[in-house]
Amino acid sequence: MITGAGADRHTGAGTGTGTGTGTGTGTENGRDADNGRATGPVRRALRALFGRQARLRWVHLVLGGALLMPYWLLSTVLLGSLDPQKGLPLQVLLYFAALATSLPMAAATALVPTVRALEGAAALALCAPARAGDVVTGPARSWAARRRTAGWFVLHLAFGGIVSGMTLTGTPFAVMLVLQPNGFQELTRFWEGRGVPGPLPGPVLGLALLALIVGTSAGLGGLLARWAPVLLGPTPDERLAAAERRATVLAQRNRLARELHDSVGHALSAVGIQASAAARVLRTDPEFAAEALAAIEETARGAVAELDAVLGLLREEERGEAATAGPTLAGLDDLLRQLARTGLTVEAELAPGLDRLPPGFSREAYRIVQEGLTNVLRHAGPAPARLRVSLAEERVGIELTNPLDRLRPGRPGGGRGLRGIGERAAALHGDSEAGPTDDGTMWRLAVRLPVATGGEQR
Repeated sequence: MITGAGADRHTGAGTGTGTGTGTGTGTENGRDADNGRATGPVRRALRALFGRQARLRWVHLVLGGALLMPYWLLSTVLLGSLDPQKGLPLQVLLYFAALATSLPMAAATALVPTVRALEGAAALALCAPARAGDVVTGPARSWAARRRTAGWFVLHLAFGGIVSGMTLTGTPFAVMLVLQPNGFQELTRFWEGRGVPGPLPGPVLGLALLALIVGTSAGLGGLLARWAPVLLGPTPDERLAAAERRATVLAQRNRLARELHDSVGHALSAVGIQASAAARVLRTDPEFAAEALAAIEETARGAVAELDAVLGLLREEERGEAATAGPTLAGLDDLLRQLARTGLTVEAELAPGLDRLPPGFSREAYRIVQEGLTNVLRHAGPAPARLRVSLAEERVGIELTNPLDRLRPGRPGGGRGLRGIGERAAALHGDSEAGPTDDGTMWRLAVRLPVATGGEQR
């Protein structure tokens, strides 16, 4: 019986302990979760009112108030609002009238182009705009941009004047209310007549006034941050001009990439095949190996010369000469002779008069032929090819065919040769097509280029 009672007592104790511990732990976790949910919005609110971003925006607003002072002082002088004979209500009214008069003067000065650069830099550094990338820090070139800058300048100065005035006058007054609650007898009697203890209204009103100043600064600073990309951002014309500049830069980069691909890529392909041939016959046919090495030397020299021309474009040195440097259709015989040393046999049919084509046009057409023959060398090897370059009715036609070698692997992922040919043809307002013939035994590249339009190319 004693044992059973002891067991019962132990069981009860164990049950009570377990239940109490589990309940207490669950309650504490729930309270922590509630506290976390409660402190989250509080922390965000405190950060919005007193965080680093809020402080920087307050500095930005005070800067606007400082910029407003010259205009406001000039307006007060013009309106005679500093006349001591006027009563307090009229004095306050004239102060606000001076503020309203000073803003149009500020808007007029904001039409100066450099104002947008200064205001944009200040907004990026202090205002933390919503879309910082849209804020322009350059001068306003157009009247549309100047009008937007004037609107921003007026808002900056108006909001800055409000916050600066509240900070300079409201903060000391609020501090006095908090520290000297009984010093304002009239205010104390006003609240006492309504059943509020005398010492209470001063601190409460002072803290409320401080909260109003902080909230106003945060709210107006947030509005300026929201409007900065709209008023200090680029106009539609500026966006269009920026897009055109980017397109020009991309076109130049693509052109340099094509030049490097065509000149250096062709040279490396030829050098690789010639070196492979020389290695195979080095012991059995030293004379042929020597010719291959001489061809490698000649190809490398030509590649270095073309690379210098391309780098001249990249460095923007001697633009006129570098832009037109490079071989033209008149030098196709040298290209064919160079390819013949690699074992590529090309049956060429070249129309007369190719040497009289405009230099820029002829140079681009040469690159198309060079890339087409290089592709034959890469993908078909030393196979016979047929090249036909025609000139009729102000149009140049390029046709290149070669047998398909399905056993020869291509470059993994494909190359850029055909795409570069298409880009060059499109730049000359022409067209190109490439693919196997109907019977599947030949590969055909056809390019058509109008000479009249292409002659405008440099």
